[in-house]
Amino acid sequence: MIFIAARFRVLVEHADAFPEITRSFTEATRAEPGNLWFDWSRSLDDPQEFVLLEAFEDDAADAHVQSGHFKQAQAELPPYLEETPRILNTVLEGSGWHELAELAVRR
Repeated sequence: MIFIAARFRVLVEHADAFPEITRSFTEATRAEPGNLWFDWSRSLDDPQEFVLLEAFEDDAADAHVQSGHFKQAQAELPPYLEETPRILNTVLEGSGWHELAELAVRR
């Protein structure tokens, strides 16, 4: 799977609205064939920072960056951002999350 983590620093005046600003892009991406997940989180320490974790089956990420909704996001999202997002992009074995054995829950 292709795993991507990206950090977005949003302008303070748009931070609270950012989930709604990105809603159509998020929904369209989640509906793509080969998308495993596309999940946003907001930093507990910095309310202007959002982290996006996304994963795609093998080469599905190539289709994602060629999609109309990705191109639309490229045009529409930068005015809401304080800086260029930072990204990690790697290929991992498997197709999903694994249990964190060090914090196993036993009931």
